[in-house]
Amino acid sequence: MAFALITGASGGIGLSIARELAKQKIDLLLVARSTENLLKVKTELEENNKIKVEVFSVDLSLPGSAQSVAEWVERNSFPVNMLVNNAGYGVWGSVDKTPLNQLTNMMQLNMASLTEMCHLMLPELKKHGQSYIMNIASTAAYQAVPTLSTYAATKSYVLLFTRGLRRELINTPVSVTCVSPGATSTGFVDRAGMSDFLKDRAEKFSMKADDVAKVAVRGMFNKKAEVIPGLMNQITVLLTYFVPKRLTESIAEGLYKSKS
Repeated sequence: MAFALITGASGGIGLSIARELAKQKIDLLLVARSTENLLKVKTELEENNKIKVEVFSVDLSLPGSAQSVAEWVERNSFPVNMLVNNAGYGVWGSVDKTPLNQLTNMMQLNMASLTEMCHLMLPELKKHGQSYIMNIASTAAYQAVPTLSTYAATKSYVLLFTRGLRRELINTPVSVTCVSPGATSTGFVDRAGMSDFLKDRAEKFSMKADDVAKVAVRGMFNKKAEVIPGLMNQITVLLTYFVPKRLTESIAEGLYKSKS
């Protein structure tokens, strides 16, 4: 039986997607930075679902890391018919006051490693009668977000890259889906370095990661081009097409600005 390969699988939406696929008796290849956390997840999923789970620890924010994942897959002859590019994070703050290495590491993870994973895994994915790629973007992909400027731009890249890749693969066995969650109860706000005020505000509008995962997996298997979990998130994205950008960007700036 073929495997689903999931990056950023030790927590948040990635872990929830892993659990959702495990319930469907799909064997898993899980990739994340922490070996300890991956092994805990491996034990949980194997014991609860009677499936096979293999894990690989690597920091995908480092150049060459996607190649390491591909070599691990090839070395072990793992058949892969699903690729879930979930690994990613945000950095909150103005561009001029954010350390450059934080921005470049985020760009490497959110854009370069995701692109490399698609490129490197496509030969394997095309071997199967039906395969899937799920790329995780964000509702931030649909507009500029001051103080999350670089993060939003990376997610816009994911959205446009996924749209183009889907068209390129339209006559192949590989279906490509972009999932754009809104605020979700994960460790995102802590990793992004947001203030306690913004953290409390975000939690009021957050979806549960498990709920996002269910919608995402269903959309992937239904071969949808784009999936936006949550009605309010869908409405918010729809408004970006009709409301002047200066207004939506001003609102976004207000939402993510620290309380003075």
